[in-house]
Amino acid sequence: MYPEYLVEPMRKELTNVGFEELKNAQEVDAAIKGEGTVFVVVNSVCGCAAANARPAARAAAAHAKHPDKLVTVFAGMEKEAVDQARNYMLPYPPSSPAMALFKDGKLVHMIERHQIEGRPAQMIADNLIGAFEQYC
Repeated sequence: MYPEYLVEPMRKELTNVGFEELKNAQEVDAAIKGEGTVFVVVNSVCGCAAANARPAARAAAAHAKHPDKLVTVFAGMEKEAVDQARNYMLPYPPSSPAMALFKDGKLVHMIERHQIEGRPAQMIADNLIGAFEQYC
């Protein structure tokens, strides 16, 4: 676990633009199950989250066509919520940061850490926007 004062600014990068933080398994279940589209960001303290993942998530979420729900879990902080979100992301292995799009409770698009590292935020955002256009 990281000190809260360290991760708070990283949390706010997403919550300030409309993402809801999920803190336990029940909140993850409630967000992902059911009808509609849900964009889940597994947030992280790593450099690729700061430089690539969070900026890409913010840019994609600002697109005219976006998911019904924007949610986030924080790796290294709320273990129960992160583990539950990762269960929904199977068969993809655990990775942070990561981003997933669900439609009607089913995983329809996934971006893993190896697809985030070293890629410009706009390239990742464009990938997400393409998925939003297709599924939302």
